[in-house]
Amino acid sequence: MATTKTPPRTKQYPLRHRFGLRARLTIAYALGAALLAAVMSLVTFGLTRENLLKQQEEAIVSQAFRNVNTISEQLDADLEPQAVENILGSLPTPEGAQPVLLYGGQWTALNALKFSQSDIPEALKASVADQQPGKMRVTVKGEPVLVVGVPMQALGAEYYEGAPLTELDRTLEGLAISLLGASVLTTIAGGLIGFWAAQKVFAPILEVGHAAEAIAGGRLDTRLPVGNDPDLDKIARPFNEMAGALEDRIERDARFASEVSHELRSPLMTLAASLEVLENARAELPERARTALDLLSADLDRFQQLVEDLLEISRFDVGAIKLHLEEVLVAEMVIQAVSVLSGSAVPVRYDEAVSDVMVRVDKRRFVRVLANLLDNAERYAGGATAVTIERVGTHVRIGVEDRGPGVAEEERELIFDRFSRGSEGGNRSSDSGVGLGLALVDEHVRLHGGRVWVEDRPDGEPGARFVVELPVVEVVPPAAAQVTEQVGAAS
Repeated sequence: MATTKTPPRTKQYPLRHRFGLRARLTIAYALGAALLAAVMSLVTFGLTRENLLKQQEEAIVSQAFRNVNTISEQLDADLEPQAVENILGSLPTPEGAQPVLLYGGQWTALNALKFSQSDIPEALKASVADQQPGKMRVTVKGEPVLVVGVPMQALGAEYYEGAPLTELDRTLEGLAISLLGASVLTTIAGGLIGFWAAQKVFAPILEVGHAAEAIAGGRLDTRLPVGNDPDLDKIARPFNEMAGALEDRIERDARFASEVSHELRSPLMTLAASLEVLENARAELPERARTALDLLSADLDRFQQLVEDLLEISRFDVGAIKLHLEEVLVAEMVIQAVSVLSGSAVPVRYDEAVSDVMVRVDKRRFVRVLANLLDNAERYAGGATAVTIERVGTHVRIGVEDRGPGVAEEERELIFDRFSRGSEGGNRSSDSGVGLGLALVDEHVRLHGGRVWVEDRPDGEPGARFVVELPVVEVVPPAAAQVTEQVGAAS
């Protein structure tokens, strides 16, 4: 009966947890560099602007006072307006500065189109009229101008000079662009330094992760280097002690299982021989004794299978498994193995494209893999319905399909653990398995560089499909091999 499963809810993490530690450290360095660069740029721009303005204003004011002295020496009550204009034109003013003179109640501007009395602020005129020199920054025709006013009390005149600050503004604008560019480069450099520092800081942590991954993969002799860094040694030494203790524990358990299995084989052989004697005298036994004999025979078979599987598992644990690899045609090997194991009762389906696909396997152990999968289908699903072979990229997949109840999603990894048979595993009366068959399949397939998993049948029918994936051996065509030999001989 099909069941509807609610999809698991995805846990939402805070934004800071969505980035890795290296990314966060890199971002922190970049933001720190950006903040420092921004502060330094603002301070530098402010101080530079203030100094440049002060210097230029002092130069303009000093020149204005010198011009007042020059004008005082040349002014005369009988001068014509044209003569006054000539005097203004002869003054050594800063570049672009325009003088304006109020003399005898009459305004004279050197270039009224650029700067005239109408451009002078009224507040500055009032200050100069009160015999107080002053200066003001104003905008004249869209351009910044510093207007300086100096009273000439002895002559009853007022001198004004408007000096443009355009060049200063352009200089400050260029400085701002340069500081902005420097800030961007500093931020990028900070990010790069942060990335480099993160690589250096987290390299030991990654090394711990790789060591833990190696230990989880079965390389129990993996250790971390000690003595390179006193701070890291505080992590490396406990880790190595933990790994050593784990290795010793696993080796002890493996030796115990192996020794127990070996010790059990002798009494099992005695029991099997005794059982055979009883089987030969079966006709002479009463009905109840024959029933007890059947139960004893079934339990003895189960016990023998358990001992053999434990011995095989212990060999994996102590690394005593040696593969005798040879290149074989996968389709031919599977057909022959299934024919022997199932008596041709299970069809083998494959495309012509995989008929010449080769794999490198230990044939005895691979036949054991198929035998365990077919036996698993027989125990829990009433037998396999088909064995399929297909090529996917650089791998070939061998599937064993059945019409059983299937495997629940949450148990599809657990059933490959030792002594795990899942919720569909039968009880003692209907199931003689011990939960090691699929664990042995997983160990054998991993030794061959492949992987195994269980999934739903691809045709939508009820049941399960156990898939074994192995890498394909690429065979060089004879013609290509001949060309390669000729090229090698020529060279």
